[in-house]
Amino acid sequence: MALTTIDPTPALVVIDLQKGIVPADADADADADDPVAAVVKQATHLAAEFRRRGLPVVLVNVTGRAPGRTDAGRSGNSAALPSGWADLIDELDVQPTDHLVTKRRRSAFHDTGLDTLLRDLGVTQVVLAGISTSSGVESTARSASDYGYHVVLATDAMTDPDADAHRHSTGRVFPKLGETTTTAEFIDMLEATR
Repeated sequence: MALTTIDPTPALVVIDLQKGIVPADADADADADDPVAAVVKQATHLAAEFRRRGLPVVLVNVTGRAPGRTDAGRSGNSAALPSGWADLIDELDVQPTDHLVTKRRRSAFHDTGLDTLLRDLGVTQVVLAGISTSSGVESTARSASDYGYHVVLATDAMTDPDADAHRHSTGRVFPKLGETTTTAEFIDMLEATR
């Protein structure tokens, strides 16, 4: 479903744009054919627009797996993460007004206090962006929908290492969970309503 409205207090939630996940050369000025660089560009643009209007920006990072997981064949189960791995990328230009959430599961809502934070801020609509579409973004979208938020998915501000998984999430899953839009469409509608 396409974007139809913007609630009085939407929040931007950016998933896992951190140094251990985003390649160091994926800056917003990089090659336009680089999907990660495009996500960095669109997510930073959304963050700037939300901040300019005094709307909540939530930056989410992941620091590992749920404690006690013993999945066979999965990397990262016991090894310590490299120094700086969970640091948010510089391009996000973290501001003192931003809300930082650290997760250990796929969903930014699971065991993080994100729902309480958003409700305390009066948020009824979440705009999601980040990496990866079929994992962290989709899990967070499912949780947001379950919690009753008006879910908006900025599909040009997300990507996945698996292009087929990205297409499946954006084309089949997301329309069932909320409204899909582009960064430009969302900002245009935001401008028209503010």
